[in-house]
Amino acid sequence: MARVMAIDYGKKRTGLAVTDPLQLIASGLTTVPTHELIPYLKKYFAAEEVEAIIIGEPKNLDGNATHATPLVEECVRILRKNFPQVPVKKVDERFTSKMAFQSMIDSGLKKKDRQNKGLVDEISATIILQEYLQNKI
Repeated sequence: MARVMAIDYGKKRTGLAVTDPLQLIASGLTTVPTHELIPYLKKYFAAEEVEAIIIGEPKNLDGNATHATPLVEECVRILRKNFPQVPVKKVDERFTSKMAFQSMIDSGLKKKDRQNKGLVDEISATIILQEYLQNKI
């Protein structure tokens, strides 16, 4: 089986997470500067088989689009253009950053480590992927 990748897209940084080849476990992969996302994915996809890309879709509490929604829509367009063989699916990402920060606290990370925004993005991508896997079953 191939992996599934999740993306927590941001204007400056993008968090990435992937499943194992059996698609049982979601793990944080890395955080990349957003302007380096496509070159990074090209290298990654050359080395690993990826079945689908899951991207977090930002929404307000009422379900409407946020100021970040157009950025994610543009990213989806670019992903589909560069990787037409890999389906891109959008999933609701409400609360993932808060959940990621809380998981950092719960795991005992020091305050200085919790200020690492890249780590928050990577954990957010992992949460998006875990939720996708749970809902897929």
